[in-house]
Amino acid sequence: MNILQVFSLMCVVVFYFIYFSKQYLLRKKGIKSNQIAKNTVHNKEFFIEFLMKIATFLVVIVEVVSIVFNIYREIPLFFRFIGVIFSIFGVCLFAISVWQMRDNWRAGLARNDKRELVQTGVYTMSRNPAFLGFDLVYIGILFSFFNLILLFFTIFPIVMLHLQILQEERYLVEIFGEEYVKYQKKVGRYFGRKSVFSDV
Repeated sequence: MNILQVFSLMCVVVFYFIYFSKQYLLRKKGIKSNQIAKNTVHNKEFFIEFLMKIATFLVVIVEVVSIVFNIYREIPLFFRFIGVIFSIFGVCLFAISVWQMRDNWRAGLARNDKRELVQTGVYTMSRNPAFLGFDLVYIGILFSFFNLILLFFTIFPIVMLHLQILQEERYLVEIFGEEYVKYQKKVGRYFGRKSVFSDV
Protein backbone atom coordinates (compact mmCIF):
# COMPACT_ATOMS: atom_id res chain seq x y z
CA MET A 1 0.00 0.00 0.00
CA ASN A 2 1.52 3.33 -1.06
CA ILE A 3 1.47 6.62 0.87
CA LEU A 4 -1.51 7.98 -1.07
CA GLN A 5 -3.56 4.93 -0.21
CA VAL A 6 -2.57 5.12 3.46
CA PHE A 7 -3.41 8.82 3.84
CA SER A 8 -6.67 8.50 1.91
CA LEU A 9 -7.79 5.48 3.92
CA MET A 10 -6.85 7.27 7.15
CA CYS A 11 -8.99 10.24 6.09
CA VAL A 12 -12.03 8.01 5.59
CA VAL A 13 -11.47 6.18 8.89
CA VAL A 14 -10.85 9.36 10.92
CA PHE A 15 -13.82 11.14 9.32
CA TYR A 16 -16.28 8.44 10.29
CA PHE A 17 -14.64 7.94 13.66
CA ILE A 18 -15.42 11.61 14.39
CA TYR A 19 -18.96 11.21 13.03
CA PHE A 20 -19.86 8.18 15.14
CA SER A 21 -17.93 9.37 18.22
CA LYS A 22 -19.95 12.59 18.21
CA GLN A 23 -23.18 10.60 18.02
CA TYR A 24 -22.01 8.36 20.88
CA LEU A 25 -21.03 11.31 23.10
CA LEU A 26 -24.36 13.03 22.51
CA ARG A 27 -26.26 9.79 23.15
CA LYS A 28 -24.51 9.53 26.53
CA LYS A 29 -26.06 12.92 27.33
CA GLY A 30 -29.49 11.64 26.32
CA ILE A 31 -29.44 13.42 22.96
CA LYS A 32 -30.50 11.48 19.86
CA SER A 33 -28.32 13.11 17.24
CA ASN A 34 -29.09 10.68 14.42
CA GLN A 35 -32.44 11.95 13.15
CA ILE A 36 -31.99 10.97 9.50
CA ALA A 37 -35.33 9.85 8.02
CA LYS A 38 -36.81 9.44 11.52
CA ASN A 39 -38.71 12.59 12.45
CA THR A 40 -39.79 13.92 9.09
CA VAL A 41 -43.44 14.80 8.62
CA HIS A 42 -43.59 15.09 4.83
CA ASN A 43 -42.99 12.33 2.29
CA LYS A 44 -40.53 14.51 0.36
CA GLU A 45 -38.44 15.14 3.49
CA PHE A 46 -38.32 11.43 4.29
CA PHE A 47 -37.44 10.53 0.70
CA ILE A 48 -34.53 13.01 0.55
CA GLU A 49 -33.14 11.94 3.92
CA PHE A 50 -33.53 8.25 3.12
CA LEU A 51 -31.75 8.63 -0.24
CA MET A 52 -29.04 10.73 1.42
CA LYS A 53 -28.50 7.96 3.98
CA ILE A 54 -28.15 5.35 1.23
CA ALA A 55 -25.84 7.59 -0.83
CA THR A 56 -23.52 8.40 2.07
CA PHE A 57 -23.34 4.70 2.98
CA LEU A 58 -22.62 3.45 -0.54
CA VAL A 59 -19.95 6.05 -1.27
CA VAL A 60 -17.87 4.81 1.67
CA ILE A 61 -17.87 1.26 0.29
CA VAL A 62 -16.85 2.43 -3.19
CA GLU A 63 -14.19 4.76 -1.74
CA VAL A 64 -12.63 2.02 0.41
CA VAL A 65 -12.59 -0.45 -2.52
CA SER A 66 -11.05 2.20 -4.81
CA ILE A 67 -8.39 3.04 -2.21
CA VAL A 68 -7.49 -0.48 -1.05
CA PHE A 69 -7.26 -1.88 -4.58
CA ASN A 70 -5.68 1.36 -5.87
CA ILE A 71 -8.29 1.64 -8.63
CA TYR A 72 -7.77 4.76 -10.71
CA ARG A 73 -7.52 5.85 -14.32
CA GLU A 74 -4.30 7.43 -15.48
CA ILE A 75 -4.26 10.85 -13.86
CA PRO A 76 -1.26 13.01 -12.96
CA LEU A 77 0.30 12.29 -9.57
CA PHE A 78 -0.10 15.99 -8.79
CA PHE A 79 -3.91 15.68 -8.87
CA ARG A 80 -3.75 12.59 -6.68
CA PHE A 81 -1.80 14.53 -4.04
CA ILE A 82 -4.22 17.47 -4.35
CA GLY A 83 -6.98 14.97 -3.64
CA VAL A 84 -5.31 13.91 -0.39
CA ILE A 85 -4.97 17.56 0.67
CA PHE A 86 -8.69 18.11 -0.05
CA SER A 87 -9.54 15.03 2.01
CA ILE A 88 -7.38 16.08 4.97
CA PHE A 89 -8.87 19.58 4.90
CA GLY A 90 -12.38 18.11 4.73
CA VAL A 91 -11.73 15.93 7.79
CA CYS A 92 -10.33 18.89 9.75
CA LEU A 93 -13.23 21.14 8.75
CA PHE A 94 -15.77 18.48 9.74
CA ALA A 95 -14.07 17.92 13.10
CA ILE A 96 -14.05 21.64 13.88
CA SER A 97 -17.67 21.99 12.76
CA VAL A 98 -19.10 19.26 14.98
CA TRP A 99 -16.95 20.41 17.91
CA GLN A 100 -18.15 24.02 17.61
CA MET A 101 -21.77 22.88 17.37
CA ARG A 102 -21.40 21.31 20.84
CA ASP A 103 -24.73 19.74 21.85
CA ASN A 104 -26.57 21.40 18.95
CA TRP A 105 -25.24 19.03 16.29
CA ARG A 106 -27.75 16.75 14.59
CA ALA A 107 -27.81 14.51 11.53
CA GLY A 108 -31.14 15.00 9.80
CA LEU A 109 -34.11 17.19 10.66
CA ALA A 110 -34.59 17.24 14.43
CA ARG A 111 -38.04 18.79 14.65
CA ASN A 112 -38.62 18.02 18.31
CA ASP A 113 -35.24 19.17 19.66
CA LYS A 114 -34.46 22.52 21.21
CA ARG A 115 -31.24 23.93 19.83
CA GLU A 116 -29.31 27.15 19.55
CA LEU A 117 -28.28 28.71 16.24
CA VAL A 118 -24.47 28.56 16.12
CA GLN A 119 -22.97 31.54 14.29
CA THR A 120 -19.42 31.60 15.67
CA GLY A 121 -16.10 30.02 14.65
CA VAL A 122 -16.20 28.34 11.24
CA TYR A 123 -19.92 29.17 11.10
CA THR A 124 -18.96 32.79 10.46
CA MET A 125 -17.61 31.69 7.07
CA SER A 126 -20.01 28.86 6.17
CA ARG A 127 -23.57 28.05 7.12
CA ASN A 128 -22.86 24.37 6.44
CA PRO A 129 -19.18 23.62 7.20
CA ALA A 130 -19.90 20.00 8.21
CA PHE A 131 -21.60 19.33 4.87
CA LEU A 132 -18.70 21.08 3.14
CA GLY A 133 -16.38 18.73 5.03
CA PHE A 134 -18.27 15.74 3.60
CA ASP A 135 -18.01 17.16 0.07
CA LEU A 136 -14.28 17.87 0.34
CA VAL A 137 -13.53 14.34 1.54
CA TYR A 138 -15.62 12.86 -1.28
CA ILE A 139 -14.02 15.10 -3.93
CA GLY A 140 -10.54 14.49 -2.52
CA ILE A 141 -10.92 10.70 -2.72
CA LEU A 142 -12.30 11.10 -6.25
CA PHE A 143 -9.26 13.17 -7.29
CA SER A 144 -6.87 10.61 -5.85
CA PHE A 145 -8.57 7.46 -7.17
CA PHE A 146 -10.65 8.67 -10.09
CA ASN A 147 -12.73 5.99 -11.79
CA LEU A 148 -16.17 6.12 -13.37
CA ILE A 149 -17.93 4.12 -10.66
CA LEU A 150 -16.44 6.34 -7.96
CA LEU A 151 -17.45 9.42 -9.99
CA PHE A 152 -21.10 8.33 -9.91
CA PHE A 153 -20.99 7.45 -6.21
CA THR A 154 -19.38 10.81 -5.46
CA ILE A 155 -21.89 12.91 -7.39
CA PHE A 156 -24.85 11.00 -5.92
CA PRO A 157 -24.19 11.87 -2.22
CA ILE A 158 -23.05 15.41 -3.01
CA VAL A 159 -26.37 16.06 -4.78
CA MET A 160 -28.34 14.43 -1.94
CA LEU A 161 -26.42 16.41 0.71
CA HIS A 162 -27.21 19.62 -1.18
CA LEU A 163 -30.92 18.74 -1.28
CA GLN A 164 -30.71 18.02 2.46
CA ILE A 165 -29.15 21.45 3.04
CA LEU A 166 -32.01 23.13 1.15
CA GLN A 167 -34.49 21.14 3.22
CA GLU A 168 -32.75 22.03 6.50
CA GLU A 169 -32.63 25.72 5.57
CA ARG A 170 -36.43 25.82 5.24
CA TYR A 171 -36.71 24.10 8.60
CA LEU A 172 -34.24 26.50 10.25
CA VAL A 173 -36.22 29.50 8.99
CA GLU A 174 -39.31 27.95 10.63
CA ILE A 175 -37.47 27.39 13.92
CA PHE A 176 -35.30 30.49 14.22
CA GLY A 177 -37.24 32.92 12.03
CA GLU A 178 -35.66 36.31 11.42
CA GLU A 179 -32.47 35.31 13.26
CA TYR A 180 -31.71 32.68 10.63
CA VAL A 181 -32.82 34.91 7.74
CA LYS A 182 -30.29 37.53 8.90
CA TYR A 183 -27.65 34.83 9.18
CA GLN A 184 -28.39 33.72 5.61
CA LYS A 185 -27.84 37.27 4.44
CA LYS A 186 -24.44 37.46 6.14
CA VAL A 187 -22.89 34.04 5.46
CA GLY A 188 -22.73 31.90 2.30
CA ARG A 189 -24.36 28.51 2.11
CA TYR A 190 -21.03 26.77 1.58
CA PHE A 191 -18.37 29.42 1.94
CA GLY A 192 -17.87 33.14 2.28
CA ARG A 193 -19.18 36.29 3.88
CA LYS A 194 -21.99 37.79 1.80
CA SER A 195 -20.31 41.18 1.76
CA VAL A 196 -17.52 39.60 -0.31
CA PHE A 197 -18.97 36.47 -1.91
CA SER A 198 -22.36 35.79 -3.38
CA ASP A 199 -24.41 32.87 -2.09
CA VAL A 200 -23.22 29.54 -3.46
